[in-house]
Amino acid sequence: MARIRFAAGVLLGAAALRLLAGNGLVNYDTLYTLVWGRELAHGMLPDLEVAIAPTPHPLANLGAMALSPLSSARIDGLHGELAAAVAVGGAFVALALLGWVVFALGRAWFNTATGLLAAAIVLTRVPVLDFGARVYVDIPYLVLVLGALLAETRRPRAGVVVLALLALAGLLRPEAWLFSGAYVVWLLGPGVRSSLRAAGTVRSAAWRDVTPLLALAASAPVLWALHDLLLTGDALHSLTGTRDNAAVLGRVTGLDSVPAALPRRLGEILREPVLLAAAVGGILALLFHRDRRTRLGASAGVLAIAAFCVLAAAGLPIITRYVLLPAVLLAIFAGAGIFGWRDLRPGAARTWWARFAAIALVALLVYVPSQAQRLDRLSAALSRQEAIQGDLGRLVGRGVACRPVAVPNRRPIPLLALWLKLDPGAIVDARATPPTRGTYLVPRTAKVASDYILDRRDRDRRVAPAPPGFSTVAENESWTAAARC
Repeated sequence: MARIRFAAGVLLGAAALRLLAGNGLVNYDTLYTLVWGRELAHGMLPDLEVAIAPTPHPLANLGAMALSPLSSARIDGLHGELAAAVAVGGAFVALALLGWVVFALGRAWFNTATGLLAAAIVLTRVPVLDFGARVYVDIPYLVLVLGALLAETRRPRAGVVVLALLALAGLLRPEAWLFSGAYVVWLLGPGVRSSLRAAGTVRSAAWRDVTPLLALAASAPVLWALHDLLLTGDALHSLTGTRDNAAVLGRVTGLDSVPAALPRRLGEILREPVLLAAAVGGILALLFHRDRRTRLGASAGVLAIAAFCVLAAAGLPIITRYVLLPAVLLAIFAGAGIFGWRDLRPGAARTWWARFAAIALVALLVYVPSQAQRLDRLSAALSRQEAIQGDLGRLVGRGVACRPVAVPNRRPIPLLALWLKLDPGAIVDARATPPTRGTYLVPRTAKVASDYILDRRDRDRRVAPAPPGFSTVAENESWTAAARC
């Protein structure tokens, strides 16, 4: 019965978050994943070398393979096919699970009020909702890593359970590899090391205990390298491909960029009042709680920052999604900054903490209207993009006049590949190769282009019109199809 209630609560939470976000649609990276999953399910090796191909995530590809039978089921309008629609629904379930695990950690480390506030903070942050509604793998990754943290909180030295969750997380994002390694080192404390130094059967027994842990910790990087090797012939394809894309797209990289970029990225997610509550709350918690669980949360935050620095040093881009984990942990300490004083005995520390909490709570409340406006803008942007995408789906749903299909830039390519059952390499990027024949799909207005296929970080924001010799064969409110057969 408890599991049924939990499942029902998660589904209700997902529905509420869908209402808060307004809509959802599948992002560029995950669209490629759905295409690759379909190809893998049909026994074909996907082409991961297409221009600006996203990083292939093994667990995401496996999930896309499971959804591939739904790819043949067309639906009108929002997502174009059932597989993408199911992916959007699953993304909101992942968001609801994220809210639950944040609440559970806040309650376990401090108290129920802390957990409730932390979950409310996380689920009302625009980047978190945005990445969730767009089906990025980062939200399921957060759920797995925080789930491992919760398992360790509830049962110290849980071992296999923690490492199994981190292994799954490590098939979505490589930062989890560092967490697994650090956890194994921590598990191999003085007691285990002394057993390993012992002679005879004691040493053998100790190694039997340790070997499964080491295997679990190593499983994610090994499986990821094997996944890349089988699909591309290069075990380091994900690293080199992501690094190359960062250079092509002009992304900020490098360890020397972290001191300036990290606070800014965290601020983009949490905003100033939450950062203030988190900074002071973390200090107060470490000073006055002095609890293993508080130290566990602080250690996890330090590791998350260290993992971010490792990625930056490896040449990967410094982007907001990569600091979601430390931001979520800070949100829990922000909740503690406002409600953690309730766990202390009466005294000066409790009084001063409560006074700070009152100030921090007022600051949070003052920012509520501006945060609500940000959420409204997010909902409007998602609705607008979903409407444009629906128009594109209706245009190509009636068929294309002739092949190949061409688009103004790379962004619609994986979506059209999914809808038209094409290899992404068969769709022409007009920026790289101006089309001379076929069907050219172009936004009808500059506003449509700006809202859907252009990004504010794009160096080149040109949208080429149909080339000479192409004539309009179909159009709707958002798109024009011009053809030359």
